[in-house]
Amino acid sequence: MYDPLVHPFPDQNQPDPDSYWLKLSGAVAPDDDGPVAGDADVDVAIIGGGYTGLSAALALARDHGIKATVLEARSSSWGCSGRNGSFARISGGRVPWSRLVKTYGADVARAYFQELRQGLDTVRGLIADGEIECAKQPDGVYKVATFGPHADSLRREEELYNTVLGYPARYVEASDLRGIHEGPESNGALYLPDGFSLNPLALARGLHRMARGHGARIHTNSPVTQWIDEGGVHRLVTPTGTIRARRVIVATNGYTSSRLHPRLAARVLPVHSQIIVTAPMSDAQVAASLPSGKCMFDTRELLFYYRRLPDNRMLFGGRSAISGADASAPRHRQYLYDAMVRKFPAIGGIGVEHWWGGWVAVTRNSLPFCYKVPGAGDVFTAGGYAGSGVSCSIHMGTKLAMMAAGRPYETAASFLTSQPGRYPFASFLRLGQWMAYRWLHAKDAREAKRAG
Repeated sequence: MYDPLVHPFPDQNQPDPDSYWLKLSGAVAPDDDGPVAGDADVDVAIIGGGYTGLSAALALARDHGIKATVLEARSSSWGCSGRNGSFARISGGRVPWSRLVKTYGADVARAYFQELRQGLDTVRGLIADGEIECAKQPDGVYKVATFGPHADSLRREEELYNTVLGYPARYVEASDLRGIHEGPESNGALYLPDGFSLNPLALARGLHRMARGHGARIHTNSPVTQWIDEGGVHRLVTPTGTIRARRVIVATNGYTSSRLHPRLAARVLPVHSQIIVTAPMSDAQVAASLPSGKCMFDTRELLFYYRRLPDNRMLFGGRSAISGADASAPRHRQYLYDAMVRKFPAIGGIGVEHWWGGWVAVTRNSLPFCYKVPGAGDVFTAGGYAGSGVSCSIHMGTKLAMMAAGRPYETAASFLTSQPGRYPFASFLRLGQWMAYRWLHAKDAREAKRAG
């Protein structure tokens, strides 16, 4: 499969994922403008047709009167936006709130929390305004303690949410999880009242239609194969034509090729995340596993995220593969299956009907970014959502639009607008990731042994 550290771009031979979302939404994508044909001059070009790029195109047209041109290497929302785990919540990056407060202070943490909260509200508003049919589920998120000792950490997190962030998180005792989350790994949970699941591909396609409806052009099968700076004008070469743009938004996130632009290389680590979806569960299996249909994730170092789908299937996801070449190895599917059955023994033996994966982007500080690229002219980029970006990415897209329209993005969460540091020794990134996974797996194994 396409690997951002290996390939220059995802070409047309890359298959669509075997995702449950594609099955639900159908293979027929919304109308687009086809591949770039010939040469064109535009005000703003957007590289990447996922949540960030589509929301930027929509905001530019609707709020700033600029009709942008989107260049998507494959089909609209082909990357993470159309194949993710489906949770829209107050999240972005992968830094615990306690560490964020310790590193940046309470005021910055509160400002960041409000940015993320605004992002979730933006998604709610877009779904309503665009009348997007994306199977949005009722709100509610549970962070479930995998092992007994993790419950104390969740109690401390509850206090931080309430006293520092001013948010009504609530700790749920293990005994009170009955009828919500069953199985041996139900050792208490932190309940967050805001956050919901949906069909992520349907949401992305809805944003696509809204952006085109406001005048944006979306060119599919148009990867940028060469980027040439011609004295303030950016010449973006595609296989079938060239776009010359005064301003460029880069919205490729975990799918950013290391060869796209030298000033973007090694700023994010593409991390592969995989998902399985089972056959429908029986009523007895539902009652003994996930009676609730809320968003769930656990407290492992290499965490799992999961939910019961409206048709009583189980969606279960996590990290396993390191490289694109290895992603299709059956052991990764088995890894997820074994973890799911360990968590929910009642569904042992159930069939898996879908298995797919995609790239999320992790920065060195594990936090997202949205900034003007130094030394590259009018080039703006956002990303680094670390697999928690359904709402954050859409929010960042609106901020990129604002910056491309000539307005500054001002936020007290100062790290958001800073350029992320480069990963050193980029050619050894995958080795470092493999070593980190081994260490985290060992840590989870020690926790499991102590818990009995």
